Parts: sequence; structure tokens; C-alpha cells
Amino acid sequence: MPKQKSHRGLAKRIKKTGSGKLMHRRAGRGHYRLAKGKKRFRRLDGTDGLSPGDERIVRRMIRN
Repeated sequence: MPKQKSHRGLAKRIKKTGSGKLMHRRAGRGHYRLAKGKKRFRRLDGTDGLSPGDERIVRRMIRN
């Protein structure tokens, strides 16, 4: 039986921390920056942890 391949597109977007948490980049920063306002744009800055439901699915997809 061949090994399962990890989902390469997802693996490039998710980073694993030292403690094992999965982090992703926040959505909504691509364009229309002026229309969003400074406060909202700062809030979207950086990375965020995955929700528990998504984390289960993502771990299965990027496992290799």
C-alpha cells in the first residue's frame, strides 16, 4: 500500500509552532486596503490559530 501524500497547497499555508499548534495567515489583507480602515487592518495583521474543528481536518490533510 503506498503512503498517503500530504496536501501540498495547504501545507504551504499552515505553519506548525514548537508546541504543536497550527497557525495560519489571516484573510482579508490582499487588496482594498483604504476601504477597510486602520483598526481593522491592524486586527487582520499577523497569524492566528486554527479553530478546533478545522485543526482536526487540517492535521489529517498535512500529515506525512
